[in-house]
Amino acid sequence: MGNTSQRSRLVACPKCGRTAEWSTENRWRPFCSERCKMTDLGAWATEAYRIPVEAGDEPEIPPEMD
Repeated sequence: MGNTSQRSRLVACPKCGRTAEWSTENRWRPFCSERCKMTDLGAWATEAYRIPVEAGDEPEIPPEMD
């Protein structure tokens, strides 16, 4: 078998920018801490993050039939 030891990959935390280890040992990956993970989740939950939509991209809703 091959060598099982691997170098850990370091990434920037998407919330604060600190260095975080991308490995199974980092339970909050890609975040550096539980705080950054929960802050990001809260931003999604309160709709602070939005995906931009161009005018005309929304599907038309047909009128209800009575």
